[in-house]
Amino acid sequence: MVYLPSCLMYRSRTSTTQLTWKTVVFILCVFVTDVVFCQARYSIPEEMPEGSFVGDIAKDLGIEISRLISGKARVVTKGGRQYVDLSRDKGTLVVKERIDREELCKQTTPCSFSFDLIIENPIQLHRVIVEVQDTNDNAPKFPKDIVNLHISENTASGTRFHLDSAVDMDVGMNGIQSYALSPTEHFKLEVSNQANGNKYVEMVLQHELDREQRNELKLVLIAHDGGSPKKSGTVRIHISVLDVNDNAPVCKHADDPDVGVNALQKYILSSNDFFIVNQHARPGGLKYVEMVLQKPLDREQHPRLAFTLTAVDGGTPQRSGNVKIEVTVLDVNDNAPVFNQTVYRATIAENSPRGTYITTVKASDADSETNGLVSYSLANIKSTIVDIFKLDEKTGVVTLSGMVDYEKTRQFEFDIEAKDQGGLGDSAKVTVELIDVNDNAPTISVMSFSNPVNENVSLGTTIAVFSIRDLDAGDNGLVICTVNPHITFKLQSSLRNYYTLATDAVLDRESVAEYNITITATDSGSPGLSNKVILNLKLSNVNDNPPRFLKNVYTTNVIENNSPGLSIFTLSAHDADSNQNARISYFLEDKTVAGSPVASYVSVNADSGVVYAVRSFDYEQMKNVRISVRAQDGGSPRLSTNVILDIIIQDQNDNAPQVLYPVQTGGSLVAEIVPRSADVGYLVTKVVAVDVDSGQNAWLSYKLQKATDRALFEVGPQNGEIRTVRQVTDKDAVKQKLTVVVEDNGQPSRSAVVYINVAVADSFPEVLSEFNFTHEKQYNDNLTFYLVLALAAVSFLFITCLLVIISVKIYRWRQSHSGVTGTLPHMYNYDVCMTNDSRKSDCKYSTLGGQNVLLVDPSFTKTTQNTPKGKFFLEDKDSSESSHLILRFYPKFRLVYIPTVSCLPCGLVFTMCIKVSTFLRILLDVRNVVIIVAYCFSASLLSFSLNFCFILSLALASCLAT
Repeated sequence: MVYLPSCLMYRSRTSTTQLTWKTVVFILCVFVTDVVFCQARYSIPEEMPEGSFVGDIAKDLGIEISRLISGKARVVTKGGRQYVDLSRDKGTLVVKERIDREELCKQTTPCSFSFDLIIENPIQLHRVIVEVQDTNDNAPKFPKDIVNLHISENTASGTRFHLDSAVDMDVGMNGIQSYALSPTEHFKLEVSNQANGNKYVEMVLQHELDREQRNELKLVLIAHDGGSPKKSGTVRIHISVLDVNDNAPVCKHADDPDVGVNALQKYILSSNDFFIVNQHARPGGLKYVEMVLQKPLDREQHPRLAFTLTAVDGGTPQRSGNVKIEVTVLDVNDNAPVFNQTVYRATIAENSPRGTYITTVKASDADSETNGLVSYSLANIKSTIVDIFKLDEKTGVVTLSGMVDYEKTRQFEFDIEAKDQGGLGDSAKVTVELIDVNDNAPTISVMSFSNPVNENVSLGTTIAVFSIRDLDAGDNGLVICTVNPHITFKLQSSLRNYYTLATDAVLDRESVAEYNITITATDSGSPGLSNKVILNLKLSNVNDNPPRFLKNVYTTNVIENNSPGLSIFTLSAHDADSNQNARISYFLEDKTVAGSPVASYVSVNADSGVVYAVRSFDYEQMKNVRISVRAQDGGSPRLSTNVILDIIIQDQNDNAPQVLYPVQTGGSLVAEIVPRSADVGYLVTKVVAVDVDSGQNAWLSYKLQKATDRALFEVGPQNGEIRTVRQVTDKDAVKQKLTVVVEDNGQPSRSAVVYINVAVADSFPEVLSEFNFTHEKQYNDNLTFYLVLALAAVSFLFITCLLVIISVKIYRWRQSHSGVTGTLPHMYNYDVCMTNDSRKSDCKYSTLGGQNVLLVDPSFTKTTQNTPKGKFFLEDKDSSESSHLILRFYPKFRLVYIPTVSCLPCGLVFTMCIKVSTFLRILLDVRNVVIIVAYCFSASLLSFSLNFCFILSLALASCLAT
């Protein structure tokens, strides 16, 4: 912010009730940091009424009125009364209270007062000086209403008599300009100007007074000022004429008895300079003699005179008589007192106690006795002098009777008059200078204080402006200003006695929210005095801190199958800012999890940061969910921070084990063939089960719950292998039924039951004789029926479409090769199924990968899964109702089949093939060989289409089942 360096403008206005006056505005701008110092000066008359216009400060300083309002412009005075106020809405200065120049400055001229105009944000400081012009509102006034003078009648012409001057509180032309004395032939008035500007008034005697003619005079002294209108003051002077011995007595003549010539002829006076002898003849011849004064007597030179008066006769011898005459010259008041010094100077320390000796004035009078008695009095006194100083009228000792303060008045001047009893007098000046004492501590006036301030203010920003004032002088008034150390602020002095407090480092509210700044002002006196002021500065928050989390990644665990709306975790961020800047809101980042919007899994409460589950989680489908949450504050601009929340889904034992092998079918049951020659530990079959749960919930254990002969078989608790415990004997039944329970390790545990039919025989006819084929079973399993029906329909459609496509291709090929004849050779590959020995029932199928399978008609086998919660599972009521059985033979060198059937898709495909073959056997009702051939044909034909149609078949079957 830069202002023009200086400008000078004059303004004048005329009021109907005031004299024409001028306003002078002087602007001086000093640029220091971000504070502008300007000075404006106005001139106004005193005694203006309240609300009177002083000056247009906004226009003179070039400041917009809106800036005055927004900057909270105000007038700040350095103690005392505030005479001028600011009208913000008009930008003008107006009189706040009546201004009396005499009260404000007494006799000091020119008279002015100053104040500061403060504007904040940014800080501007303008010094305004208002000069108060004097108006003639005070009339001259004499110290006394009546002055009594006693003057001897023989007082010589030209004698001067001092009169007390009048006092006028106004100054300049409004002060006393002239004195006038009422007309008289005896006195004239003389006025002389002193060095201090006062007037010295004296009456000079023009003609000698004669008490015998007039014993009293009454005069009037008038003092006039030069104001408009003129005012005057009067004092009455009463003069009493004192009688003196101005008439000599008549001397008697000498006595001589002779007569004639011998009688008294003449008188002879001894020589002298003062008297002569006059003699007069009277009737009767008597001589009358008298001494006549030739020149004035001066008692101070010749207080006594001695003469000889000789009377001589005319006889012979001539005779004479002598008489001695002694003349005592009586004193008259013909000498005025005279001071031995014209000016008496004295110095005292301020705050001196009452009664302190100041000086002694001395005036001497050459007269004697009462005419030489001198009395002292204060002349031209003011009321303040009488209250402060005391003068002994007889001794002339001046002492202190009041309190003197150097800061108010540094020097006193007053006149002392010495008068004798005849009214003659002299005057002298007494000058009392005060010695400053360090009795005033510096005062600190805070003119502007920006509180609070933003924490992001730039370096060097002005926080406060204050002035230092010490009323003492010299070193006692030399002030050093300091700020408490180890603080991020510094003091700068731009103008005399003005200081600015500015930032010296970067502020951070989060580190220090407020400062107690101690400003100390100490003078250089002895002892030094100091004063201090404490500024409590608060920092206002700026949104400079984003929300912070304690961690970048949070992890929480959620058990699957939770209820929607479950509170998962509470995110809590901390913002070092305050108020609205620290008000944190939480938002879920828009992302996808497993192809679905993250909002479909979780939600976040914007105020509390609580993360809720929107859906029920399934561990088997999703192991964890990673979301990103944004914490955003309410500042401007808004700041935010992202945090990662990993939601780990914990497994719950909600899935029972699933048996993959032996495959349990709805219509045909698996029967394992154990030859009677099997050794101990012969592997009958292996139960393969899985649990989609994890951890201990998927730890499976196997146990043989029920068996036709428990002493013949055992199951491995960990691997599910069913082996023979002993040698098979002829007493063992051909038909063995085993019940194996597969149980997980969850809490609570879940289990699945698998039923295994074992045929103990050495030949296939023996097995067939054991199982009865006469009873055909009608399927109660609706799902199996519909599944087979759907599979047949899909297969039919697939084959039909394939034939249509082939026909179209052939047709197009023939069209493109018209005219060509021949027969396209076709090669057909057949898989031949044979039996090596029908008694041993060993069959080899090249298309089955070495697995030995024989379809017979069993009467038992089912698989049950102990699955709660309405899980889908297959169930047969009784093994005797089963219409088909798939017998598996395990020769001594049996092939590895578990990897093939342990795969779930392969097992399902294998099962579908069995369903198709069973369906074909029912339709054809032929022997086993035909069934096997039909199975081979259908399996090879459908193996190409099952991969495409299996899912559609399951869906269609489910719809039909419901």
